[in-house]
Amino acid sequence: MTHLWVRAEQRANEERVGLTPEGAAQLIEAGLRVTVEQSSFRAIPIAAYREAGCEIAAENSWPDAPLDAIIFGLKELPEDGTPLTHRHILFGHAYKGQPAGQVLLKRFKAGGGTLYDLEYLVDETGRRVAAFGYWAGFAGAAVALKCWAAQQRDEIIGPVSTYAGSKALLDELSAELNAIGAHRPTALVIGALGRVGTGAADLCAAMDVTVTKWDMEETAHGGPFPEVLDHDIFLNCILARPDTPVFVPAIAKTAPRRLTVIGDIACDPDSVFSPVKVYDRTTTWDEPALRVQDVPLLDVTAIDNLPSMLPVESSVDYGEQLLPSLLTLGDLSRGVWGRAKATFDEHMKGL
Repeated sequence: MTHLWVRAEQRANEERVGLTPEGAAQLIEAGLRVTVEQSSFRAIPIAAYREAGCEIAAENSWPDAPLDAIIFGLKELPEDGTPLTHRHILFGHAYKGQPAGQVLLKRFKAGGGTLYDLEYLVDETGRRVAAFGYWAGFAGAAVALKCWAAQQRDEIIGPVSTYAGSKALLDELSAELNAIGAHRPTALVIGALGRVGTGAADLCAAMDVTVTKWDMEETAHGGPFPEVLDHDIFLNCILARPDTPVFVPAIAKTAPRRLTVIGDIACDPDSVFSPVKVYDRTTTWDEPALRVQDVPLLDVTAIDNLPSMLPVESSVDYGEQLLPSLLTLGDLSRGVWGRAKATFDEHMKGL
């Protein structure tokens, strides 16, 4: 019997989960065994999983799970250097040259385990079968607007937190912008036709922000892109890949510009393929913005778990997208799982 073990997230400010109780019930009905760890932070209560028929395990007990269990979480594992013996499903961030990713792969090599990276669960056309993109874009645009609003008050944005739902976020942000006055910034969204860009553009539209929407057609010439500097806010919604052009070069920090806020929603600053070259590290919930230039002013927001600001909506959305693939876990050699394993094997060769 295929055994899926849903671990508790061990990262601060992470309340999401990739499997809802309703999805768990469907897996159990299909013949899978499902164990869910208790969690001090998960937005969906453990009682709902118990009622769905799941086995309940202690929080963070996955290292002692049966070796045949498939460990499923979203964000990174604790960086304790221990060998990884299980098969793991998670966002590994390990295939684009990230230093922490190389350490993770070496842990899999040491323990003989396998990484099924959620970013690389793709269909026959190469499209991801599940993504948090819409809510990442929605929340990322909100943080960028909060950053801009703070600048209008001659401040830097303070800590951000989770919201019970998108309406609560919109109400708070609207009140913050209205307190400044009628003026609204302009925003440029690159990747506007994708999931992330759609979420970002929808948030901006809800706040009466004028949005310029760019996608592949507008960026195909490869740059430079002076139009980025002519907007108040730039929202990058394109994942870093070898063929991604540079949208914001390092010289933009001191160049004449209208731009004062960059929301790097794709958020991959330590990748050599990053299209935003004015910063080198992610930002946090406690310190959402990195001030990279005082004159002319420029702040970068780059939180790498933005959908967790709306943990219930993003979990339900993602869980519904991923469930059809989880139902095929009984055969890891084919389909999305076989492709993910092939990607893992290829990157392990370089260690």
